[in-house]
Amino acid sequence: MQKGMQKTEFIKAVAERTGISQKETKLVVDAALDVIAEALKGGHKVTLTGFGTFEVRQRQEREGVNPQTREKIKIPATKTPGFSASSTLKDAVKGA
Repeated sequence: MQKGMQKTEFIKAVAERTGISQKETKLVVDAALDVIAEALKGGHKVTLTGFGTFEVRQRQEREGVNPQTREKIKIPATKTPGFSASSTLKDAVKGA
């Protein structure tokens, strides 16, 4: 099983690579994530060349089943964030 990287571990790794304090790195990472979230909330795409694209995707209304009663239910349409990896990122992962 693969071990995941938590946000604190991510911040520590970025701080080590950049030579910036973990406190400052956390501010930068949090600000970057806020900018992405705000752009998506506004209906915009965020493309980070060489990494990928964040975008809002529309899920259509669909029919589901309540697992307790087996009754059919309608699941309403919703917006959800999505991410598409760039070919550069895909190639980097393939080589891992």
